Amino acid sequence: MKVVIADGNCLMRIGLKTTLASKPVIDIVGEATSAKELLSFVKKNEVDIVLVDYTSEHFTIDVIPKVLQANSSVNIVAITPEQSAQTLVDALRSGVHSYIKKNCDLDEILDAVIETAKGKKFFCRQILETIRHSSIDVEDIDIDWCTCASTSLSEREVQIIKMIADGMTNAEIAEELCLSNHTVNTHRKNILSKLGVKNTAGIVMYAVKMNIVSPNKFLFASE
Repeated sequence: MKVVIADGNCLMRIGLKTTLASKPVIDIVGEATSAKELLSFVKKNEVDIVLVDYTSEHFTIDVIPKVLQANSSVNIVAITPEQSAQTLVDALRSGVHSYIKKNCDLDEILDAVIETAKGKKFFCRQILETIRHSSIDVEDIDIDWCTCASTSLSEREVQIIKMIADGMTNAEIAEELCLSNHTVNTHRKNILSKLGVKNTAGIVMYAVKMNIVSPNKFLFASE
């Protein structure tokens, strides 16, 4: 797998390069010290994974959707210091596929890159704990949630999940679907129960992780 390391800190790039180079399946094809360098590189080269600290110097979260716009086949692994749960949600919405912290074990960093290259999502346990204990109180999100085959949603429920993730209220959903507010509220309660979450933030996280909504649209909508 072809990996680019994008971080404004030289020591971090060296450390990550040394760690990833220990796996023969990982080919470090480039490094980027700024968002401009990263965008230029992914436009000109074949890349599978971008390992990026979008909080580091010369980077912002805006680089993520821009990278995906330049090369839609790239998978993004964010690796940052401690972040708020809302920042994590924003990163997922902008297009991050997997998320780990900089103080994770080396094996966990390697697992994140390898699993993401396989098309899976990977969240280190520290990130999941941050989400669970955050002010937005996203609960019951476990490491296998994204691939849980036992979650059975109807077409109507998936439709309503998308609308909730789009920021629509119960009244707006009811009007759009020609349903009563009571019916929409019942669907919402059933969705919460099936997903094992307790609030709208949990539904949004599920929608982003399962690609029911495009993560990029959230960032573009705010510009």
